[in-house]
Amino acid sequence: MSDILTKAFKKASKLPKNLQEEVARQLLEDIEGELNWDETLFKSHDKLEKLADKAIEEFKAGHTKQMGFDKL
Repeated sequence: MSDILTKAFKKASKLPKNLQEEVARQLLEDIEGELNWDETLFKSHDKLEKLADKAIEEFKAGHTKQMGFDKL
């Protein structure tokens, strides 16, 4: 376990039990989300690669235009 995680657990252990439970639930939810995200990315690698290739082809063909996120 990393030093910072150990430090976080030690600090959390000083909280009232109901807050410890909430911190634990949030942490478990975040961990589950990270694991699911990693799995999703792994499973979609081929599809993402095809989409990237298509985007590069469209860019090279001049079918794209530069714009900021506020213009999407």
